[in-house]
Amino acid sequence: MLCMRIGITGATGFIGGHLAAGAKSHGHEVVAYSRGRRVVPQAAENLQQPAKAPHALPEARLDALVHLSGESLMGLWTAEKRKRIWESRVDFTEALVAHLATWKPENRPKVLVCASGAGFYGNSGDEPVDEHSPHGGGFLADVCVGWEKAALSAETPGMRVVLLRSGMVLGPTGGAFPLLKRVFGLGLGGRLGSGKQWMAWIHVEDAVGIILKAIETETVRGPVNLCAPDSVTNAEFTAKLATALKRPAFFHAPAFALKLLLRGMAEEMLLGGQRVIPRVATEMGYAFEHPTLSGAFKALV
Repeated sequence: MLCMRIGITGATGFIGGHLAAGAKSHGHEVVAYSRGRRVVPQAAENLQQPAKAPHALPEARLDALVHLSGESLMGLWTAEKRKRIWESRVDFTEALVAHLATWKPENRPKVLVCASGAGFYGNSGDEPVDEHSPHGGGFLADVCVGWEKAALSAETPGMRVVLLRSGMVLGPTGGAFPLLKRVFGLGLGGRLGSGKQWMAWIHVEDAVGIILKAIETETVRGPVNLCAPDSVTNAEFTAKLATALKRPAFFHAPAFALKLLLRGMAEEMLLGGQRVIPRVATEMGYAFEHPTLSGAFKALV
């Protein structure tokens, strides 16, 4: 395997930091780009700060660019919040691709790996979805469609494009798990709404592994579902987390209360869901470190 020079936007974030460490362990060189001032050890070397606009990324020779940065989806989805989500994903990616197209061909990355989300599929109910399934409806689906379209425009100047449709990424120090651990540790855990909605999830080690394999495998292009093969319902997720933490999970958050408090976010992220199949990851021969939710929780706890 050849050593590559991999750029990462959002490199000081949860996934970006783990990806930087994983890339280095594979023998690759990392060029880290950050929108903020926080530095994590994995990304401290060769850090380019700040990169709050696409034109702030200085031209440099890159074999691959992994684009992970974007406004957090957490919080009330006010009109202003939705605007920031759209601009930081769709508009930023459009401008980023236009900027990369101005680079000299020998410097331009051969592959652009762009974040997206399982929200692409909308609320798919009990129907399994894979990378060949059509997009669903709702704000998140619209954002993902626009985001992916912007990234795919990088094919025009000759870049291979990979789209990461990620589920909930679980890790010991970032993402949703630390908060869930505190809530369940206080005995306040429980299902959301009916608990029948499906949840796509993945351990951060597998997320990093799939991203690196997609970069290193020249035949992989287009959407890649970044999720484990063990899809579960919210009720199953809750029960398995409670078991792993040896804590009760008696509390139930009614759907009407979540809708009232969190508006659109609750409807699409917490009460809707997708039963996602990682078909491309399996077909490219990726072997999951944490294929089951119980095993992932055991490793995290």
